[in-house]
Amino acid sequence: MSKQFDVVVIGGGPGGYIAAIRAAQLGFQVACIDEWKNEKGGPAPGGTCTNVGCIPSKALLQSSEHFEHATHHFADHGISTGTVKMDVAKMVARKDAVVKQNNDGILYLFKKNKVSFFHGRGSFVKAVDGGYELKVAGAAEETLVGKQVIVATGSNARALPGVPFDEVNVLSNDGALRIGAVPKKLGVIGSGVIGLEMGSVWRRLGADVTVLEGLPTFLGAADEQIAKEAKKAFDKQGLKIELGVKVGDIKVGKKGVNVAYTNAKGEAQELAVDKLIVSIGRVPNTIGLNAEAVGLQLDERGAIVVDGDCKTNLPGVWAVGDVVRGPMLAHKAEEEGVAVAERMAGQHGHVNFATIPWVIYTSPEIAWVGRTEQQLKADGVKYKAGTFPFLANGRARALGDTTGMVKFLADATTDEILGVHIVGPMASELIAEAVVAMEFKASAEDIARICHAHPSLSEATKEAALAVDKRTLNF
Repeated sequence: MSKQFDVVVIGGGPGGYIAAIRAAQLGFQVACIDEWKNEKGGPAPGGTCTNVGCIPSKALLQSSEHFEHATHHFADHGISTGTVKMDVAKMVARKDAVVKQNNDGILYLFKKNKVSFFHGRGSFVKAVDGGYELKVAGAAEETLVGKQVIVATGSNARALPGVPFDEVNVLSNDGALRIGAVPKKLGVIGSGVIGLEMGSVWRRLGADVTVLEGLPTFLGAADEQIAKEAKKAFDKQGLKIELGVKVGDIKVGKKGVNVAYTNAKGEAQELAVDKLIVSIGRVPNTIGLNAEAVGLQLDERGAIVVDGDCKTNLPGVWAVGDVVRGPMLAHKAEEEGVAVAERMAGQHGHVNFATIPWVIYTSPEIAWVGRTEQQLKADGVKYKAGTFPFLANGRARALGDTTGMVKFLADATTDEILGVHIVGPMASELIAEAVVAMEFKASAEDIARICHAHPSLSEATKEAALAVDKRTLNF
């Protein structure tokens, strides 16, 4: 006997679980299907983000940053520590505990909001009168019928052709988060978010880390000036980043991995490492969804085709997050999940791709929203730029972290903020002010006129806004 619901959500990651909760708040009878398992085989909702992505990587970054402070910076504060040791097993156990807290928190939220949770893999069976029949393949197989369906099945790590992930020597983000001991030599292919964050974790703990990037420019999606500042900081830390390389044969042995590649000068090179992290992007996860059973349209990448409102080609079927077009970011998925639930209820859900912030949680952190200087030049937009270095910020000096800057880009005529780019301490938190400002079409002058607490890192944001009009007060 099938169980009937107004809305069935396939996937319990940031897009899925948030969509389920918002739909329930709006009065729908909701089910959410998710197959992630913890080590004991129990449910672990939260998707890649909670289990092998955003949350655990931040836990490891925090632990490794504490270690770096203890070994390199405590003495500056008059703190003597003696010999500092890192217990990697305990660090990973703490990471696992943080993940479990988030898993349990989502299950609690489902219960609180009366969302029915089903543990297993969800897939389409067929269209039926008034909706769609879905199968849950888990410990106990279930059949559900949903009047409307939201697909939020996320994405998977992209492997190099002919080099599958074994999660022992060749690692995706999953294996990179479960390394049991500090490798002497670590290779990373791809200098994107995952590559830089994981490379930073193990570099701080003592690994000799080399990052191989195929593109000739570092962090091409970021503002060029900000990317150069970040690269300078990473070079100083000892994170080796080689740009413009062409990766050749990769040989995996019992004791490590050998990577043959050609450098930017065209010279043949070889890199021998204990572990190799491959972070060359992600692919939409539609395997096993049985999309063909109902005629759900996929594109050539395997992503679900949707319109601007996240509607698919099927009536009553929606899709959000990594499995559709747009940036593969947890917070983008959440916003789409909320918007879809509200559209189902006849409301006007809102997602503005132009004000979605991007963050890389390295040290220094890198964050931005809006367009880069190179994009504005390419688009022929006349703009004014203003920058302010953390070197001149009192709070940054007190923290002992003066790396980086805040950069504002504003329309030359109207002064509307077109982009804000930050590299430096707590950039992930500072960017929120810029997102709010841009969402409300603020000008650089608006931010320059707002009183910011002193001393605070946010004063650098105000000063960068002042710099657009060439009137900084502290630099």
